[in-house]
Amino acid sequence: MTVEGALRRAAPHLLLDSLRTCLAHLYAATSADLLLVDYGFTTLRPVEPVQTPAGMPHAPVDAGPAGRVFRTQQPYLFRDVGPTATVYLPVTVRGDRFGVLVVVLPADRSAPETTASLGRVAETLGHALRVADRHTDLYRRTRRTHALSVAGEMQWDTLPGRACAGPAFDLHAHWEPAYTSGGHLLDWSATERDLVIVVADGAGPGTPAALASTLALTAIRNARRAGLDLATQASLTDQALYGQYRGEHPLSALLLRLDLTTGEAEVVDAGSPTLWRVRSTGTERIDLDRQLPLGMFEDTVYSPQRLRLLRGDRLVFVAHGAGEPASGAGDEVPDGPVARTLTDVRRRKGADVPRAVVRALRGTPHGVPDAVLVLCLDWRGHEAARPGEERHEGPMATAPASP
Repeated sequence: MTVEGALRRAAPHLLLDSLRTCLAHLYAATSADLLLVDYGFTTLRPVEPVQTPAGMPHAPVDAGPAGRVFRTQQPYLFRDVGPTATVYLPVTVRGDRFGVLVVVLPADRSAPETTASLGRVAETLGHALRVADRHTDLYRRTRRTHALSVAGEMQWDTLPGRACAGPAFDLHAHWEPAYTSGGHLLDWSATERDLVIVVADGAGPGTPAALASTLALTAIRNARRAGLDLATQASLTDQALYGQYRGEHPLSALLLRLDLTTGEAEVVDAGSPTLWRVRSTGTERIDLDRQLPLGMFEDTVYSPQRLRLLRGDRLVFVAHGAGEPASGAGDEVPDGPVARTLTDVRRRKGADVPRAVVRALRGTPHGVPDAVLVLCLDWRGHEAARPGEERHEGPMATAPASP
């Protein structure tokens, strides 16, 4: 039986047992353990029971072979002087990093082709974990260093994940606090032609914020899945929030739809999340025409704005609820740390960017945000750059909608 077949037939809470049996048969593996990243993205935690005789301690994501594989997303083969070798493999599905699979093999079976084959096994395991997560709490319990608040539980059940990758783009998100926030709103949907993204500030702390954000997210998804345009999605979400809360829980949001074949984007700016662009010419905050937050007043009408992206552009969405920076405030407001951090990490992978920005914002000495959500979009495009495209190398600007 193949690994994929065995995982399909296994009970959701017994995926690892089934995998171990297959690996022992196919690769003579003596042990296999799965480390899952915790909600705070700080440690890799083993799924119990652990098979390695010496045990499998929690591993920091910033150190050690497991952390290295998690960060780089490249397999690592460690050959000791003894009779065995250990293979560390990233467990990732469409860019969303779940953790690391650790397999111990006989040293004479640790050839490069074996590592490549095990890499495909780890990817198959990732897909199986995504399905199994709907039917068992085992893997969610493993990912917790401590209990989630009710609001945090609601948030993790509604958000789409931390990452998504396609032929033309990579998306990566990070938010803090991971265990108690509940107010973050984040969603995306991709097709072959376009990518739709929603990022919103939390509507305050605790369960009331989680309830408002969940209502808004459901309304946005409902409108999007009905095939409605971006402005109508915003308007219907505005109506749903106002109808429930009468302006008491407005939600500041950015909605963006990117045509993946042309780089043309439309944006509805309904509040305070900020949008940044990193390009070879520099880093800049994109000034948009700010409209009313969702749910503040009845029957608000929203209008989209047009943007143009170049292949290789990086867009970074930052939701921290700190509002507009005061004139001349410098580093006392979030814009300073965000701009500096985006410049510092411009050559790093998109997966590293959101966490770096969140750390910078949480480390500011004045006006530290209670909750921060950062989403990084790297856009590659489907085709080679067309002649004349270099004329768009200036700052991204708002332009009239095309007829």
